[in-house]
Amino acid sequence: MKIVSIAAYAGAAALIAVGVAMAVTNPSRAEYEEYATQRLSQYLKEQGCSKTPKLLDNLIKFNCTKLIDSASPQIKQVVKASTEKQDFLLFSVYRTNLQINSLIPSYKFETVGAFDNFFTYKAQKE
Repeated sequence: MKIVSIAAYAGAAALIAVGVAMAVTNPSRAEYEEYATQRLSQYLKEQGCSKTPKLLDNLIKFNCTKLIDSASPQIKQVVKASTEKQDFLLFSVYRTNLQINSLIPSYKFETVGAFDNFFTYKAQKE
């Protein structure tokens, strides 16, 4: 019987330790905005820049990657304005609805922040 109670106390202590670790390492909104800006910029470079006509690149010395890098502050503002955060102490859920205008498709992202990391579990084009 004593072994069972020792195991129960050890399990409870482990759960408390994990809970404290999660609460301490729950990332902030600013960290999420930085994460989302980097991910969105990476996506635009990989998907958007590859679709830019090479003729346009050559004619006006257009560099899509540099344009996206220079627009990083504006991208961050769009992410900031279109994100809602739900804080659950141990982790946070971020919902970002990117809708620039009616001509460009909108995107919805849902991300969990925990242990100083982000895990995007839903990305939907609408």
